[in-house]
Amino acid sequence: MSESRETDAEVIVVGAGPAGSSAAFHLAKAGVDVLLLEKSHFPREKVCGDGLTPRAVHQLIRMGIDINAPGWMRSRGMRWVAGSFQVHIEWPGLGSYPDFGLSRSRHDFDDILAQHAAAAGARLLNGVKVTHPVLDRSGRVVGVSGVDVTPGAKGPKEARAFREAREAKRSREAKEAEEATVYRAPIVIAADGASARLALALGLQRDKNRQIATAARRYYRSPERSQEEYLELWADLRFPGTDRYLPGYGWIFPMGDGRVNVGLGALPHRRYGKVELRPALDQWLARTPHAWGLREENAEGPVRSAALPMGFNRHPLYTRGLLLVGDSGGMISPWNGEGIAQALEAGEVAAGSAALALALPQGPKRERILLNYPVEMNRRWGRYYRLGNTAADLVFSRSGFQPVLNRYVLGSPFLLKALARLLTDLTDKPSRDTIDHLINTAVRLVPSPPVRRRARPGGAVSP
Repeated sequence: MSESRETDAEVIVVGAGPAGSSAAFHLAKAGVDVLLLEKSHFPREKVCGDGLTPRAVHQLIRMGIDINAPGWMRSRGMRWVAGSFQVHIEWPGLGSYPDFGLSRSRHDFDDILAQHAAAAGARLLNGVKVTHPVLDRSGRVVGVSGVDVTPGAKGPKEARAFREAREAKRSREAKEAEEATVYRAPIVIAADGASARLALALGLQRDKNRQIATAARRYYRSPERSQEEYLELWADLRFPGTDRYLPGYGWIFPMGDGRVNVGLGALPHRRYGKVELRPALDQWLARTPHAWGLREENAEGPVRSAALPMGFNRHPLYTRGLLLVGDSGGMISPWNGEGIAQALEAGEVAAGSAALALALPQGPKRERILLNYPVEMNRRWGRYYRLGNTAADLVFSRSGFQPVLNRYVLGSPFLLKALARLLTDLTDKPSRDTIDHLINTAVRLVPSPPVRRRARPGGAVSP
């Protein structure tokens, strides 16, 4: 295989997380020559709750992932805890989604997806850190530049020390210029996470009017809770040392291997600002029964945190040959902080747009297809996210989930089911029951947000 064949493709996907691997898989299945670039080597750590709703499970099934293999933990539904109230909500039995969720550590979840994409025909290259997009004279993306960050035969600590010593001798710019490889393709899909390096390089800044949450998680050895059948959510957490409700929630997700994933996610409070996650986490876990084992002596690894870009907080989702999927496009749900299902689904939609575009000659017709990608994503989630952004601004960022999980709601099976479906975006379309009808009607009444389709070379966005 020639060097140009190794570095050129019909589509380049940057990032082998759920969004990138989904896009690469569906492209490969469509017969597209796709190059999947990932800076890390699997398996690797990733900050996440590790809980998958039926919406995410649906996407895994569409990809043909073997969810019956060892390591997958099924869930029947959710357990909500708010003060003295505790309720169980089964995942709904719908025609569009399975009636169970899953848990799987991101330590090997992403590896499973990336290898599945490679088995379908995607060319997976690990250890390639993409630094910036490559543009033609018109400002269109025609590839990416990347540097090899493979540590070679050295161990992780030795490799890190080696890289730091080497980089101390020369500037980062000089290093990248010396070692960079150009990978070329007429279409690039950015699945590079919350850092959104490629989007920022094209001037696509985060929308300051959209909420961005933070989350922290840690694993604990807890045989008592590890085999639980429900994903547990706590809605009555408070700012440390105060009686103010935290603008978020805590979770305890069973992993099935003797561990649980414990964490919390929070929005910046409208009045009190950023939440200090570690003290809030410690205060909450001190309330849990000692038998659960959620104490320092049972912890595995440090507390890790990450940003959660939500509610379509970056525009446009397509411009000049570059499509944004997953966290790079701010696609995390503003309703519940879920991101994996959205990443998987967006990857499939982006792959469909790219494959269809490649069936047409380069020019206006191909561009028209690619410009339809943000239109399709807006059709799927635009109204729902707009309503969720409003809820986040007016309710969740002030008092968390406590106002909606009051004793009236928790005491009504109908309201509980309706709220659970709303928060997790689990309804049949067309509607099959009263709850579906109420939620789908409410979302349809929300004005559709405008679709921002273009970003000019200077960074300006136009409708």
